[in-house]
Amino acid sequence: MKAPNAYVSRPSGDDPRSTEAWALGEASRRLALAAKMNDNGDALREALRLNQRLWSIFQAALSEPECPLPKDVRDNVLALSVMIDRHSMARLADLDGSKIGPILDINRAIAEGLSAKPAQPAANAPAARPAAPAPGAATATPVMRVSA
Repeated sequence: MKAPNAYVSRPSGDDPRSTEAWALGEASRRLALAAKMNDNGDALREALRLNQRLWSIFQAALSEPECPLPKDVRDNVLALSVMIDRHSMARLADLDGSKIGPILDINRAIAEGLSAKPAQPAANAPAARPAAPAPGAATATPVMRVSA
């Protein structure tokens, strides 16, 4: 069975956050499918490389001086990207699809954070001070700009 190359769905609209969430979800979907294939690891290798390219885009965008994210958020996402790099290299070395859980967990957590809509304050309510994001949590600003 050959790994599917076509996208299952594409993000609609021009919202960069939804595009980023979709890209991470698509990479996770491909990794999960590839891990189940019996093709000597070819599909897993391809899916790992795709995921690694995606995270390289994140790293480049987060490293730019004009990145609008707060420094602590950038640092946390960059730390996650280092973990992704390590796990990806280990999986490329052994092609053991049963060990891709950490990669999927990180991808899905970031995608979920990007998919969450920021709370809109009520029109008559006083503006509340937003809570500090959890380490590694995404904020309303997109991390990278990917076009579908």
